[in-house]
Amino acid sequence: MAKTIAVSNDVYELLLKSKLRNESFSETIHRALKKGMKLSDIAGSRTVTKEDWQKVTRAFELQKNLDEKRKKRLMGRD
Repeated sequence: MAKTIAVSNDVYELLLKSKLRNESFSETIHRALKKGMKLSDIAGSRTVTKEDWQKVTRAFELQKNLDEKRKKRLMGRD
């Protein structure tokens, strides 16, 4: 059974660019969802608030700093 959905113009353009020859939009969406979504796929999509995105960014930066300190410690470059 088919359902009708509305998408914004920019989403439509992305779908159109992602669509393979002889592939329906449903197949395009299914292929994209089956691949799995990455965090970067939803950045700017208003799925994540700015505050939450900033928390994620800070967490990655903190982890990067901790990794760098650990690397220096393990290599004897304290």
